[in-house]
Amino acid sequence: MPDVRLASPQGRWILLTTVLGSGMAMLDSTVVNVALPRIGRDLDADLAVLQWTVNAYMVTLAGLILLGGALGDRFGRRRVFVVGVVWFAAASLLCGLAPGAGTLIAARALQGVGGALLTPGSLALIQASFHRDDRARAVGLWSGFGGIGAAIGPFLGGWLVDGPGWRWVFLINVPVALVCVPIAVRHVPESSGGGTHGRFDVLGAGLGALALALVTYALIGAEEASGAVVVAGAAGLAAAVAFVWVERRHPDPMMPPDIFASRQFTSVNLLTLCVYAAFGGFFFLAALQLQVVVGYSALAAGAALLPTTALMLLLSARSGELADRIGPRLPLTVGPLLAAAGMVLMLRVGPGASYAADVLPALLVLGLGMVALVAPLTATVLASVDVGRAGLASGINNAAARAAGLLAVAALPLLAGMGPEAYRRPDAFDDAFGRAMLWCAGLLVAGAVLAFATVRRPAPDCRRPECRTHGSVAVPPLEPRTSAGRLREEGGGGAAPG
Repeated sequence: MPDVRLASPQGRWILLTTVLGSGMAMLDSTVVNVALPRIGRDLDADLAVLQWTVNAYMVTLAGLILLGGALGDRFGRRRVFVVGVVWFAAASLLCGLAPGAGTLIAARALQGVGGALLTPGSLALIQASFHRDDRARAVGLWSGFGGIGAAIGPFLGGWLVDGPGWRWVFLINVPVALVCVPIAVRHVPESSGGGTHGRFDVLGAGLGALALALVTYALIGAEEASGAVVVAGAAGLAAAVAFVWVERRHPDPMMPPDIFASRQFTSVNLLTLCVYAAFGGFFFLAALQLQVVVGYSALAAGAALLPTTALMLLLSARSGELADRIGPRLPLTVGPLLAAAGMVLMLRVGPGASYAADVLPALLVLGLGMVALVAPLTATVLASVDVGRAGLASGINNAAARAAGLLAVAALPLLAGMGPEAYRRPDAFDDAFGRAMLWCAGLLVAGAVLAFATVRRPAPDCRRPECRTHGSVAVPPLEPRTSAGRLREEGGGGAAPG
């Protein structure tokens, strides 16, 4: 039984190293967007390279994050976490030293592999290390500090881009890892899932990542309509079909098909695809719009986007409490509609736009919409499955959100009519940005309709989220994986504290 107390020196070291490790991956999801115009200019790259700079990371992270959690359960959570941190830092170093676009994109894909190892591992270490009386508070602190990191990410990214240069957006991960790894090795106890068995679903993970990569390639290159693009699209769909086939037949699949027997779980994940596709597309394009069209520096653009994350950080816990009282259906309907209104307000953000009159109102409305829906969405995901599978359900929901974001980054420029050189021409980019915001708003409205039609109030004794405070705008919170052994140890089946 884990017995580390949060107030002890060891407990504080464990919390520090897990926050540092997960913070690297969380910051990476927010700081890179504000660096994109400078990366494009320095590498003489077109829009497709900027899309791949974001998506190469997301392809491997979304495709492998469930496998990363399983590897930690089998081979040791501390061991896999440390490997993930070292891998992430090495890939970050390669990103920062990349001489050209091809190297940068390949290094970003390697970064995603490291992120898939360390992201679930950081939370698993907290679950496995702390005494059960302190575990909820430790998870809450981990979640809260992660939210603070997400809030400062765009600001930090802008400061680095305007100061030492965009390469430091990646290089900054190296000194963080040099602090994180020795602390983890010295102070974090090793643990594993003693009840784990069966074979790893490596084939399923590989097919999932391959399908995302090929479909993304086809969407980004669709304007050329070349034979290679058509072949890639067809191969990506075939890989997706093969992924489903493998998951149905694997003895220990990373995404068990029977979990989708819950209609509520299925509908909430469809809602997740809608809303996080909109959010992923928005934050990719908004950082470009503010710099290319409005004329902001990278620092100003990063600071301009802070209100959405700040609102999430300040109000997400209260939003979850409200949803507990009134049920998730209303928040999951109203939230996407508010966010859609924020997207429509972004149509006012063009040349000469005022931050106070044009940018800030749109971001505040968008942020309130995100506040209303994110915590209830997570709670509904956890409530829609058996308590022993709540961590798996959260991982699937988190991976679905990442996949939705990367597909949106690939597809939105195509749907909005952005050419390869659009981000170099403010007038062309501004027109296409307006069309993209309408697509994003449409996705959010579709999500609201889906929520209103399908979401029902969960049972009163369902498991509640442990990550109550949340600041990430890119993905819903990743909840702890709870083993059957720990449930027995604690008399499980009731609601988790939080």
